[in-house]
Amino acid sequence: MKEEMTSVDVAAIVSEFNTGELSLVDAKIGKIYQTNFDEIRMTLHIYGQGRHNLVIQAGKRMHLTQHPRPAPQLPQGFPMLLRKHVTGGRIKQVSQRDFDRIIELEIIRAGVITRLIAELFARGNIILTDAEGRILQPMKPVSFKDRTLRRGEIYELPPPQLSPLETTPEELAGILQESDSDIVRTLATRLNMGGVLAEEVCLRAGIDKHTDACQVSDLDGVCGAMATVFRPIVQGELEPHIVMGEGTNIDVVAFGLERYNGFETRKFESFNLALDEYFSADIEVVTPVQVKEVKKESVLERRLHQQQQAIEKFTHQAAQLMQTGDLLYAHYQNIEEIIKLINEARERLSWDEIKSRLKGADTPHAKMIKSMDPSKGTLTLELDGKKVVIDSKLTIPQNAQVFYNKAKKISGKRSGAERAILQTEKLIAKKAEPERQKRGGKIKVKPRWYDRFRWFESSDGFLVIGGRDAGTNEEVVKKYMEKRDIFFHTEAPGSPAVVIKTEGREVPASTLEEAARFVVSNSGVWKSGRVDGDCYWVTPEQVSKTPESGEYVPRGSFIIRGKRNYMSATVGAAVGIRIEGGIKFFGGPPEAVRGRAEYVVEVEPGEFNQNDIAKKIYKMLVDMVGDRALVKSIASADKIAMMLPPGESRVKKVK
Repeated sequence: MKEEMTSVDVAAIVSEFNTGELSLVDAKIGKIYQTNFDEIRMTLHIYGQGRHNLVIQAGKRMHLTQHPRPAPQLPQGFPMLLRKHVTGGRIKQVSQRDFDRIIELEIIRAGVITRLIAELFARGNIILTDAEGRILQPMKPVSFKDRTLRRGEIYELPPPQLSPLETTPEELAGILQESDSDIVRTLATRLNMGGVLAEEVCLRAGIDKHTDACQVSDLDGVCGAMATVFRPIVQGELEPHIVMGEGTNIDVVAFGLERYNGFETRKFESFNLALDEYFSADIEVVTPVQVKEVKKESVLERRLHQQQQAIEKFTHQAAQLMQTGDLLYAHYQNIEEIIKLINEARERLSWDEIKSRLKGADTPHAKMIKSMDPSKGTLTLELDGKKVVIDSKLTIPQNAQVFYNKAKKISGKRSGAERAILQTEKLIAKKAEPERQKRGGKIKVKPRWYDRFRWFESSDGFLVIGGRDAGTNEEVVKKYMEKRDIFFHTEAPGSPAVVIKTEGREVPASTLEEAARFVVSNSGVWKSGRVDGDCYWVTPEQVSKTPESGEYVPRGSFIIRGKRNYMSATVGAAVGIRIEGGIKFFGGPPEAVRGRAEYVVEVEPGEFNQNDIAKKIYKMLVDMVGDRALVKSIASADKIAMMLPPGESRVKKVK
């Protein structure tokens, strides 16, 4: 029985990961779990396909699964570190390295690239690296003779493997002459195809597999057999199936093999499904108690799910159109030259004559033109691997504006879907709790010294405060910043001076990340409508009001001396109410609020001014909690507005 994927299996699954309905390209990464000592599971949201689970087992397999192992109650260190770096990111590319059993996921989050590398040979490993290849964390830190897989080291590939897809008769001759083993073992190990496929090559070449490798003379026959065996991989014509013997699964293959003629087989629509059935169908994923708890999706819940999918679809389409418009500007000079050449040629030649001349031309501009439509006067260009249709009668800015206008129109559809979601969520809340219990009426909240500032409590229990204007910026720094605190700021206009009150405690990375998101969201980044921005943090002794000779420091501004620790963060804010364990109102970064409140409303840059969105959120919280007097006493519209970033916003998510 096959116990792990081969290099050919890896090539087949990587092909599926890059194309087709379940392509992982642009999939959004959710939670990550370590479900076994050598296995992780990632939840992915694949565009148009919903939520899926990707399983990676070091040294064995990698595929989407319909049979996920249950998540452990206590998360382990490795998946928690992965969550810190890649949760919320999108998969940019999936690739196989050197025809080896190595799969690399290139992930981008907030403009930062990381790579998750799965080694599926021998004992295997799973490694996270930065864009330059420096290891951020391996699942299993180990040292080998020729490479070291430890944090801080540069990731190095194992010695390169020869590919049977590219081996020439001359290279094969050298391999066979050097071998002191038989032909089947030589092909299996030196050409990295494994024993089963090595036997298939021998079978199709008409060579006894036990023949000494150095005695094989029909090199063209062996190369021809390899080309025939691996043609389905090269041409992408897979026929995935599981091979069975006496009712037991004995192999899973991406295409048919003559050595299995006469065996019982089970065919599958994709290699993903075949691998999942072969490796994990017997894994028990749900207990009987859990089965009883599964409830049927209501009409309203189904409507909400469809509306959420529509928003994701609109968001994806708008982003693609905006990227296409940007792509035209990125290739401005080349496209301008192409349009000029085509229009000049049209004065002398017909479209058919232009096509004929371009077909035989060997210039970069001609190669960029993939097709023409004479009836519309359009050209299909290939730009960075993407086909883009432009109108030859329009300028580049006019062509780009066509895509931008389409994106704007689709964004309008998204706004309508978001309004529909709000109505559906209200209906669900009312139907779910028709007899919602009152929570005790008005609550008297004692004023706190930091209420006049921007503030939030981090997930780790740290108070974070920030100024609202130049005056409170001065006060935060001069009056409340102490020796062991941490100062945050951005270079964007309108940024608050933000201080983490440490009280002498070590500040974990999660609080630093939340503070970074807080300072970026409350700066001019939010007003500009951008989704992310940069900030930095320093220690109090680096912050000064004393200018250099001839300089002037305006009120609310400061001089920073020494090294700055830069961070990137996405914008985002939330407000929420906790009832159980003491009634309280929270505001701040979404992750800080979600961990403390039962009723949460998240916002993002949008079209409603601060007062209007605050009133909208207030009404939503009243509907969610079911007690107007209580909500008004702790989270009136005015108090909500105090917790929101400056600028226009809209509701993103309701919990």
